[in-house]
Amino acid sequence: MRDVRATAEPTTNTLARSWREEPRVVTRIEREAAVRSWLLLSAAGADTSRTDWDENGIALLRCGALFSTVRMSAELVEAAAGSNEPEKVRDVLTAALFGGPVFVDTHSGRYYALVPASTANRAEWRERRHAPHAEIRGRDSYVGVPRPGLDEPHPGRFSYWCVPMHGPADLCDPAAVSQLVAHGRHRLTTREAVSGR
Repeated sequence: MRDVRATAEPTTNTLARSWREEPRVVTRIEREAAVRSWLLLSAAGADTSRTDWDENGIALLRCGALFSTVRMSAELVEAAAGSNEPEKVRDVLTAALFGGPVFVDTHSGRYYALVPASTANRAEWRERRHAPHAEIRGRDSYVGVPRPGLDEPHPGRFSYWCVPMHGPADLCDPAAVSQLVAHGRHRLTTREAVSGR
């Protein structure tokens, strides 16, 4: 009579090994490609936006479906960071927003934090409590988003990711963005009071 355990054991070990697959390392190129594909789901025309990214480094994407953006003045963000040096601002944003994605448009002097689409429905943003230094861009809004991978300023290009997106749907915590904005507003108000304005 055959020993059933002898034949069953290798099968069990084989299954156990397949369930314990080694973690896979994702390269930066793969991550950026995944982020790019996810962001293009918000494009009016994916081919047009892809071409815009390739040629101009920026593409117009629709807010309110996959994500909304909190648009903040550079004055506010730099007050919150206590500096106008790009490296210092990047470090503060990375820490304060737990690595959530933020890009900057140096031409308009605005920072954009990507947040979940539902953020636009929150009372604190609907009531414009953070105006005039910050506002939500939700449904029916469009924003020029830099191509994933543009993580540094480039000559002739005004927008870049000061905190890159780490993966599809990896967005900022709205509460953290709200706290950052409140901190920046407090510092601006204190500065104005001290200068007598």
